[in-house]
Amino acid sequence: MNRVDNQVIHEHLNWRYACKTFDPSKKIREQDWNVLSESLRLAASSYGLQPWKFLVIQDPEIRKQLLPLSWGQTPVTDASHFVVLTYKEKMDENHIDKFIHTMATTRGLDPATLAGFKKMMMGDLVTGPRSESVSTWAQRQTYIAMGSFLTTAALMEIDTLPMEGLDPIAYDKVLGLTGTGYKTVAAIAAGYRAADDKYQTLKKVRFDSSDVIQYR
Repeated sequence: MNRVDNQVIHEHLNWRYACKTFDPSKKIREQDWNVLSESLRLAASSYGLQPWKFLVIQDPEIRKQLLPLSWGQTPVTDASHFVVLTYKEKMDENHIDKFIHTMATTRGLDPATLAGFKKMMMGDLVTGPRSESVSTWAQRQTYIAMGSFLTTAALMEIDTLPMEGLDPIAYDKVLGLTGTGYKTVAAIAAGYRAADDKYQTLKKVRFDSSDVIQYR
């Protein structure tokens, strides 16, 4: 595995911006999308529990329905790909059992050896005090996946727009999420910037490193 050069990473992080106008004629290649989708699947999460589902909205009619529920932001319909990030509202034993089974299968373990790990997760997220705020916990986990996607896309020179400007309850209704245990938290439009997107020429505005990073 070849290490990515520091300068290359720095340049691509500076290249990235919140693309507001996408070129609808430009589509992400399948092989590139496969990498991007893996950035979601491989994203970090607490315990590795992955309390999320990512809905890739391909149907143009559904995208049209989501447009007015997204403050009229045209990337919803114009971007090559549109991903709705949803989180698991409540943690439950079935989800934890599925994770334990997957871990045992992947690593060639006897599931019985993971009983202590399961007990710890159950006591924390299902039966313990944190179960009352597990919905907030799951939303935070989902934002980790968003960050993974945005960074991966930047390194591939694929434009993105992370979106919180949407009506999550209305999204849930359109996408049939009501009663499934999953709820919309945010979305990401991905594709390629339009030539006339004025935001691409603006300098990135960030506080100085000394303002946001402290060494103690």
